[in-house]
Amino acid sequence: MVDDTQLAESKAIHRRTGTTFYVATRLLPERVRHATYVLYAFFRVADEIVDDPNGPPPSEQREQLDRLRDGALGGETEDSVVAAFSDLRQRYDIPDTAVEEFVEAMATDIDTDRYETHEELDEYMGGSAAAVGEMMTAVMQPDDPDIARPHARRLGEAFQLTNFLRDVREDVVERDRIYLPRTALEEHGVTEAQIQRFGMDGDFAALMRSELERTETRYREGVAGIKYLPDDCQFPVLLAAVLYADHHRLIRERGYDTLSVTPELSSARKLSLLVRTRWHWLWNKDPETVFAKVSTVSHSPSRHHGPEDATPTR
Repeated sequence: MVDDTQLAESKAIHRRTGTTFYVATRLLPERVRHATYVLYAFFRVADEIVDDPNGPPPSEQREQLDRLRDGALGGETEDSVVAAFSDLRQRYDIPDTAVEEFVEAMATDIDTDRYETHEELDEYMGGSAAAVGEMMTAVMQPDDPDIARPHARRLGEAFQLTNFLRDVREDVVERDRIYLPRTALEEHGVTEAQIQRFGMDGDFAALMRSELERTETRYREGVAGIKYLPDDCQFPVLLAAVLYADHHRLIRERGYDTLSVTPELSSARKLSLLVRTRWHWLWNKDPETVFAKVSTVSHSPSRHHGPEDATPTR
């Protein structure tokens, strides 16, 4: 059982490192909110093992991830966050495969800083983002998890793709990573050297425009599944989607330039989106309709009812 100390530590990590998602998390019912604090803290603990530019050598990072995985799956651990996650995994029957998938993706970050194709990036996100959506679905306990789960995985991918597009400069500066696939760069006449020297031009803008459209397909697929979640979880998840997608507005307003600075939502903007989303939700409890009215992903080529119905835009 997760104790008060573990919960407080997890909440503090979540509040410090996940400011956008934290806004939506606070609106979840307590039974899910507390579990989400622990899940997010666990994800951050794993992420920080591989994201610290001044961290230990690769071999030690892998050893740390092995210990984290073993502790998460029920082995001995001295890390209170990992211990709390292990308790939650058992309580909510989170699949071992999702945990393995997530940790393996974190291990990929140790020695992979470039991706050749969208397919390679999608494979990485299967663990780093989609598995996270699957774990969140488990703690929400929808009536039909088999229907909700694929949409949740898509929404997790959408959130991470937004992070990749928003954080192009930060990823280069802090980690020498480029998550934009090489094939996409070549298609738009952009080079890695250009990104590394932060050379903004029309070609990079076209690349970002294309990647935003591709990501927004994932949002539509993910949001289409919010209706399968418990009633008291739908609005917070919808708000999270609205908040993350609003970074696309910032990117477009900057002429698609994420090389000069990392766009960030202001507290006032988050509050405004919360109020607007809540107002529309009072009148219409359909997540897709509200998302289309409030978010910057306001128009879709067609209304998707399942992830299998759509092909990501390149």
